[in-house]
Amino acid sequence: MPSDVEYSPVGEGLGMRDFWLYVWLRRAAVITAHVTGLGLTLSICLLSRPGTSLFSWHPVCMSVAYCLCMTEGVLLFSAEGSPFCFVSRKGKVRLHWFCQALVLIAAATGLGFMVASKNVSELPHLLTWHSVLGVCTLAATALQAACGVGLLFPKLLRLSSPPLRLKLYHATCGLVVYLLATVTVVSAMFSDWFQATVKGLAWWAFLLLPLFPALVVMNQITNAYLPRKKVTS
Repeated sequence: MPSDVEYSPVGEGLGMRDFWLYVWLRRAAVITAHVTGLGLTLSICLLSRPGTSLFSWHPVCMSVAYCLCMTEGVLLFSAEGSPFCFVSRKGKVRLHWFCQALVLIAAATGLGFMVASKNVSELPHLLTWHSVLGVCTLAATALQAACGVGLLFPKLLRLSSPPLRLKLYHATCGLVVYLLATVTVVSAMFSDWFQATVKGLAWWAFLLLPLFPALVVMNQITNAYLPRKKVTS
């Protein structure tokens, strides 16, 4: 049965000059998101001074997981500014799975270091919004990965939904997980450790940095999967 909904590329109805300006702006935004994610990860790793304590590995692992691997795992599907733009769709899917596997491994490791640090210091768990959001983000990440398995092997799991709809569900849930991870990262900026380490204008810069990749990811997913009604003339 034909559907009355199609997933159209953005930029329709623009003049040639406006279209190319739009393309270059999107490309610049994607490249900036790559640089921001990598820069934020490296900065947090340097500030954490890994190895000085059990806790020092927690921000390192979590920034690698969510600021770097999850961001790159989504942006590699971008047609603009991605270093993997010449890779086939199948190759990108494999790279996406590799990045998401790294997310799970790094996040689980970061959680382990946090729990161990709390236990050694004999401090209670889940007393801050950051810790609660972190647990929710980890649970959502694991659930999203499980949904990705269903998308990868729909026949094996005997799923009745059509592939296009499964991709839409996976992308939508992935966007929710990414935004939840962004909120968790931002909430970490209000922790006692971070506020004692970073002060002044630098603190405000760190607070705003995670928001830009989130906007780029949100724009990429909504443009790729936002349903539009067919226009009949």
